[in-house]
Amino acid sequence: METREKNSEMKNQENQKAGNDIPLPEVTFATFILSLNTSALVHLGEIPEPGQDETKCDLNLARHAIDTIAMLKEKTKGNLSKDEEALIDHILFDLRMKFVQKTG
Repeated sequence: METREKNSEMKNQENQKAGNDIPLPEVTFATFILSLNTSALVHLGEIPEPGQDETKCDLNLARHAIDTIAMLKEKTKGNLSKDEEALIDHILFDLRMKFVQKTG
């Protein structure tokens, strides 16, 4: 078994021992960017926070999450796979359009 798979399996076992029955996804660049995307969508009021029924819009936090993704894109330039680059480009475009709609 690869080291990454062992680490992921060990973390899932630790979560289950701690009472968290939901296994966490493997930590990859894509899952990290998707997590930031979800955070931005929550702050844009597009989706509710986990465990909540209502949405809240906080444009400052949304901008911060979008700027964080943009910074990661710049800092990882030349080190991403084509799929990772396409993912980050698509997410940034989508989030920026939603941000403009909310502010304009």
